[in-house]
Amino acid sequence: MSGDSGGKRIGMREVAEAAGVSPQTVSRVLNDYPGIRDATRERVLTAVAALDYRVNNAARALGTSLTRTVGVVASDAVLHGPSAGIAALERAARARGRWISTAYTDSDDPADIDAAVRHLLDQGVDGIVLVAAHGATPLEGYDVPLVPLYGESGIRQRDAAALVVDHLADLGHRRIVEVAGPPDWREALARTAGVADALARRGLAREGRVEGDWSAGSGAAVADAVAAHVRRGATAVAVANDQMALGLMAGLAARGITVPADVSVAGFDDNPDAAFYTPALTTVRLDVEGEAAEAVARVLGDEPTAPAQPVLVPRASTAAPR
Repeated sequence: MSGDSGGKRIGMREVAEAAGVSPQTVSRVLNDYPGIRDATRERVLTAVAALDYRVNNAARALGTSLTRTVGVVASDAVLHGPSAGIAALERAARARGRWISTAYTDSDDPADIDAAVRHLLDQGVDGIVLVAAHGATPLEGYDVPLVPLYGESGIRQRDAAALVVDHLADLGHRRIVEVAGPPDWREALARTAGVADALARRGLAREGRVEGDWSAGSGAAVADAVAAHVRRGATAVAVANDQMALGLMAGLAARGITVPADVSVAGFDDNPDAAFYTPALTTVRLDVEGEAAEAVARVLGDEPTAPAQPVLVPRASTAAPR
């Protein structure tokens, strides 16, 4: 719980401003991290005393300001991407001697997400990682750091999507359809930007674009629209995740369109089943473990190690156009 000075709520941000340091440094001092300079520690503790800042009640009950817990706010956790991200965050946190506490929300309503964040703050978490962050997800205004799992810029998501387009173009495809994720997701926007980047660099125009909701069912639902593009000459489809690609290939097969003889299909994520689709799915793999380790380091105020670059995984669902 934060203190209260003259009716104003005192949080870690105010302590950081008074001490002339970052909120992460305040967190590290309060959590008794090694390596903090004595002068910095003294400034922070002086500001804590002057502002009557009080640590979270859950931490006080344990007799320490160290909770050793990282909060995770997650939505749509039944999907492969978010569930894999949560599992990787747990492993990354435990490697740092911490646990995770997860609050689930199925809404892109900022008020709903704010309630989940504040639920975790009441538990005294040291920082919060956002999994499957929507565009409306608030990232500022809290007493601990909030970090999206794949980074606010999503640069590696963009690079990964560009790898897919480059692979298709290298095979000789010039008319490429995009099946995008839901437009209110940061990850979907980053992947769409990566597709656009690669098409522009290759001097290609996007043949068409449809949107799904990440599920295999939504991939099947857009099969009519994609089939229409194929009949007009499109030869490849870049799909924003593997589950939608699975549904799309089933939907195309039901319409008499064969992958890859009639159209190549590539996905994104390299989920554990992708190699066993019919045909096996070409996709791109992110370093989810590295992304999780980077996110945990950031919320703890430590210097992160950059994850490995995305890797294209070519399989039987893509081939040169006939």
